Amino acid sequence: MDVAKIRVRWPDGAICGACFTSAVHEYGRCSGCGEERMLPGRSPAGEHICRDCAGITTLLVCDRCSHEAERFRKGVCARCVVREDLESRLNPNSPADVRLKRLVAILADSARPESVYTWMNLKAPKHLLELIGRRELDLTHEAFDAYSPSPAAAGHLREILVHHGMLPNRASLPFALFEQWLAGRLTELEEWPDIHGPIERFARWHHMKNLRRKLDAGAANMNTATLSAKQEITEAGKFLRWLLEEHGVVADGIQQAHIDQYIAEGTSTRKHIRNFVHWLQPGRPRRRTVTVPYRTAKSIPMLTQSQRLELVRNCLEFQQVALSTRVAGLISLLWAHPLVKIVALTTDRLERLPEGMTIKLGDNPAAVPELVAPLFWEQLSNRGNQQTANTGTDWLFPGFRAGQHIHHRTLGERFLVLGIDPQRARNTTLQDLVRQVDARSLIDLLGYSGTIVTQHASRAGAPMSDYVDLRKSHADRQGNDKVD
Repeated sequence: MDVAKIRVRWPDGAICGACFTSAVHEYGRCSGCGEERMLPGRSPAGEHICRDCAGITTLLVCDRCSHEAERFRKGVCARCVVREDLESRLNPNSPADVRLKRLVAILADSARPESVYTWMNLKAPKHLLELIGRRELDLTHEAFDAYSPSPAAAGHLREILVHHGMLPNRASLPFALFEQWLAGRLTELEEWPDIHGPIERFARWHHMKNLRRKLDAGAANMNTATLSAKQEITEAGKFLRWLLEEHGVVADGIQQAHIDQYIAEGTSTRKHIRNFVHWLQPGRPRRRTVTVPYRTAKSIPMLTQSQRLELVRNCLEFQQVALSTRVAGLISLLWAHPLVKIVALTTDRLERLPEGMTIKLGDNPAAVPELVAPLFWEQLSNRGNQQTANTGTDWLFPGFRAGQHIHHRTLGERFLVLGIDPQRARNTTLQDLVRQVDARSLIDLLGYSGTIVTQHASRAGAPMSDYVDLRKSHADRQGNDKVD
């Protein structure tokens, strides 16, 4: 059994390293003397108190800035160390660069400078900052696009610069990265002209067109849209290569037998060639000579209502779990909102009215139950992930990267702590809602398409007599991005 190593002994007992770090990051008004300062001690009643009131003699003042803080290196606090090291690495004064001076200030003034120190001393970020300091890498989008040693490090720094106004905000960084990815993908296919041609046309005439339309419409989930486009383009390329190697056939010679064999011999991801195959046959669907079946689930994973209620209880009572995860879990369990849409919610979606709190997930706001409303307000006032460079964001669930929300896969992993399977929760909640709310109201409330609501209503045995009009009216409002 591992025993925590004792770092220091204070009047209230032996303090391990983790508890010491937590204590020296506690600031506020001392319950003993009433002064605003570091509060590492605890009173007999368990209240936070300052060093003097606690009788702590450990030296916790920075020799450089005289601020009460942990002495991080040679008597100097982490904030001063970060500022000193960044100035040495970025050379903001040689020659003078206002943007670099501001970058140093933003990173050094973050709530957790220790995290910045750790990041800037990793191999890839360190090399990147040194290149900028030697003026070998310009602070431009074009320079970051061309930087290949570590796209992740460059992307993180770029997002910091954009978020804080030191680089212009591109209309859509995911779209720009998709264009960059597509150029590389098409280059790889140049040795197979019979594959390169159809894939290039499919990518540019179908996906690029759709992505630009989404971008112009202000779509919030461009990451999801570009990932889907990448997958369809990649799978289409695999299919054409298989077709050429197995049958000596190019795109113009595709037969239904080829598609049936390809789908039968591989994984379910092969069905992502559906849009490509249909795009090859312009015109109305009934004129198609070949088709690809939808990728359908063999079963519909569900929860019982008692299991769903238990998960809601977990979100309310598991205080050891991060508040943001619990609030996101409630949004999933109460309104069947998918992960990709939960993470993209902004703070203005929550509103306090005289009759109570509302959340806007679709066209119309939904009432937040009085029992859970306090958790939502607490999330608004303490959203987390804003202690380094991601400050001043409007996201309800901020991510670690500047200006970004949390990734939906990360949220899905965090749901596991609460026992939430997002797909089961969504299916169960939707089927419960279609029994209680009419279809038209549900679409406006949740932002779902008429097709999805109809499918769940059918499974739940709810009446849907207005389906045809409902589907048409929703399609008129939302547009149809599918080839079908």
